[in-house]
Amino acid sequence: MQLRGAFTALVTPFKNGAVDEGAYRAFIEWQIEQGINGLVPCGTTGEAATLSHAEQGQVIRICVDQVKGRVPVIAGAGSNNTREAIELTALAKKAGADAALIITPYYNKPTPDGLVAHFKAIAAEVSMPFILYNVPGRTGQNVLPKTIARIVREVPEVIGCKEATGDIKQGSELCEIMDRNFAVLSGDDFTVLPLLSVGGCGTISVTSNVMPAKMSGMIDAFSKRDVNRAQALHMEMNPVNRAMFFETNPIPVKTALSLMGKMGLEFRLPLVPLEPANLARLTDVLKASGLI
Repeated sequence: MQLRGAFTALVTPFKNGAVDEGAYRAFIEWQIEQGINGLVPCGTTGEAATLSHAEQGQVIRICVDQVKGRVPVIAGAGSNNTREAIELTALAKKAGADAALIITPYYNKPTPDGLVAHFKAIAAEVSMPFILYNVPGRTGQNVLPKTIARIVREVPEVIGCKEATGDIKQGSELCEIMDRNFAVLSGDDFTVLPLLSVGGCGTISVTSNVMPAKMSGMIDAFSKRDVNRAQALHMEMNPVNRAMFFETNPIPVKTALSLMGKMGLEFRLPLVPLEPANLARLTDVLKASGLI
């Protein structure tokens, strides 16, 4: 499986409280037409925290079926409960995902020994490629590069990391100490280009929900050593990168996609619509970027 390029952390469209399959399939197809390199259903951006297990399986199955092998599918499958993470990873594998994105346990704040045991337990029950998801802003715990290296040594199923600390120093250290076959993927859109420059191989992106061609194009330009083109695209996307976090993700990106006509605007509590002032700011950014 090629883990290089832009992978969209897909939004999950809802309609009258249920998954909107038609809008989801159309959105996936548009992403592929725009040249995205891979898709990630059921991550943070997909509101996985409010999906039932049945819905999570449904969303992954729809994605895999619509993709039909054209790009890799990395399915969100993590939990702070190891038993539940095993169940979700098994569900992802059964649905046909190419890999599972597994967040480090949130709230529990396990020790390094506990983190190793968590990933070992999942791999013992469901052997498939794993992407470790390190996002301290969501979990309350930063997994340091030396701990990630230990997890990889003891759990060979872990083939990459979604590096979402926002700390390019830590990202650089991770690239430095890991084997070149290990995939370091940016989890923060503003760090994609800097992380590529120190050995990263791509991103699991929020912004690529609305700008898939430009995000994949930036990474492709960098891989072809067209640094000027990569820098130009980075700067072009920066206002949108910032706008995607005017409020908690995925509130702004889902609102943007609604304004672009890609899906209806519906969240699940406790997420609520953008405040009016931020909606106006977001609308201005989208207009200036030619997205609406």
